[in-house]
Amino acid sequence: METDDNQQFLMELANTKMPFGKYSGRYLIDLPEAYVLWFKEKGYPKGKLGLLMESLYEIKLNGLEQLIRPLQKK
Repeated sequence: METDDNQQFLMELANTKMPFGKYSGRYLIDLPEAYVLWFKEKGYPKGKLGLLMESLYEIKLNGLEQLIRPLQKK
């Protein structure tokens, strides 16, 4: 069951768009690294978006974006 939850979370990460701010409407995975780092330093949004962005930081930090992009449903 945990694998299904992880897959669902990665699908959400791949297909969620930034709902506000300078990069509103852009897929999270496509956010500039500096912007993601800014959130890490200032604090992530509350709720699901914060969890997604926290994971996004780790993905970008480790250069794993290429594993997420194929999951997009563009």
